[in-house]
Amino acid sequence: MSLSTTIQVPNLNKTLTIPTGLFINNEFVASVDSQELIHAYNPATEEIIASIVAGSAKDIDIAVAAARKAFNTTWGKNVTGWERSRLINKLADLIERDAQELAELETLNNGKPMRIARDFDIGDSIQCLRYYAGFADKITGQTIEVDNKSKLAFTRHEPIGVCGQIIPWNYPINMWAWKVAPALAVGCTIVMKPSEITPLTALKLSELIKEAGFPPGVVNTVPSLGSVGGAALSSHLDVDKVAFTGSTVTGRRIMEAAAKSNLKKVSLELGGKSPQLIFESADLDQAASWAALGICYNTGQDCTAGSRVYVQESIYDKFVEILISKVKAQIIGDGFQESSGGGPVVSKGQYDRVWNYIESGKKAGAKVALGGEKREGKGYWVDPTIFTDITSDMQIVQEEIFGPVLVVGVFKTEEEGIALANNTTYGLGAGLHSNDASQCMRVSSALEAGTVWVNQYNILNNNVPFGGKKQSGIGRELGSYALEEYTSVKAIHWNFGEKLEWPL
Repeated sequence: MSLSTTIQVPNLNKTLTIPTGLFINNEFVASVDSQELIHAYNPATEEIIASIVAGSAKDIDIAVAAARKAFNTTWGKNVTGWERSRLINKLADLIERDAQELAELETLNNGKPMRIARDFDIGDSIQCLRYYAGFADKITGQTIEVDNKSKLAFTRHEPIGVCGQIIPWNYPINMWAWKVAPALAVGCTIVMKPSEITPLTALKLSELIKEAGFPPGVVNTVPSLGSVGGAALSSHLDVDKVAFTGSTVTGRRIMEAAAKSNLKKVSLELGGKSPQLIFESADLDQAASWAALGICYNTGQDCTAGSRVYVQESIYDKFVEILISKVKAQIIGDGFQESSGGGPVVSKGQYDRVWNYIESGKKAGAKVALGGEKREGKGYWVDPTIFTDITSDMQIVQEEIFGPVLVVGVFKTEEEGIALANNTTYGLGAGLHSNDASQCMRVSSALEAGTVWVNQYNILNNNVPFGGKKQSGIGRELGSYALEEYTSVKAIHWNFGEKLEWPL
């Protein structure tokens, strides 16, 4: 098959050229042994927009070998931090140059509004790359006193090696940047497996890797089914670390495969069922806006989606009324329209999953306060749905839905609110809204989550670490903490004065 294709951009009267091969050693190539294709769909129309090569386990072997060669020769400890910084900054410049085209492609394949893809996802990805470019020549260790007369010790923070990186479909460009930037900054090489649902922007970004001037093999991209490429990376004996963002179920499989193979380092950013607590002292209008953002942003397809809101009894009725009005104002529509704040969910499988949960909530006796009705026609549309009158044992309260479905409950005391918020196997994010400073400190300390937002929600910064507790994962992304996921610490003991008397 041809290793590129052109696709038409709706409403914009233009075409985009998309690579369709595997990106290995800075070239787009066919699979060595597979004729299988991955079909990328437009979730707004349900139409195939491109078909690309589906990589095999042997293709992963070739990509890993390319990454290992680069690590041992042209990257790793063989290039200065200044040069790594220069190349990462060049990559950021190219993404900034092509931001509009990348956003159009993201909207076609993922469904999210183009202006959000461009101004938020891609804008943040550019900042992420530049942030880690600044770290590339500042990787430092420690000098440790042992015996000033005869010995010292020092540490080196060395690149861990070849990294398998497996990214999800909800933020295809953003998650690519989160994974690639710190790994490149410290000198690792990469085999990237994008989601089989949204592989197109990762391939387009691979073009920019080559244009930026990275040596062949430093970044390789192998689109494939998770059960093929993801499994091969997780169990590969020549992969030193695997980083994964996705479901908790898949995270368990990756960790098991890593343990059974070569005990490679693993970082996992997994699912969530994140709570927000609304206390009676809160600014209700602002709290409702943040709660609406928590469930509507990215059409609820967010690991940190604030999918459980608990409201203090004295303000419950008033708050729910304001919240419903806020959520109603969100427009879920064509991603190429400026007025759209959200698009369709990403795939038929995700559409069916979300609707199964909505029907489950109805059957369990929860009250539909908003939404809950299907649209007619093409596209995987799910309008925001709010359930009230919930109980803690309902599926919609306990399980991650990954769509615009919100459950709203009530509590009387601060202690009860905290208990409800923590009543989950997950621990990725949590939020609280209160104008009582002491309460903010108490509750933020008591909430079991890797990130707690106070009087806001779902805002992340590249210089602040992000990750989960409990079944929401291990390790951290963003901030200086992410560098630790891609380095190994070597201790060097230097004897310059002690003479060993032998035998003992």
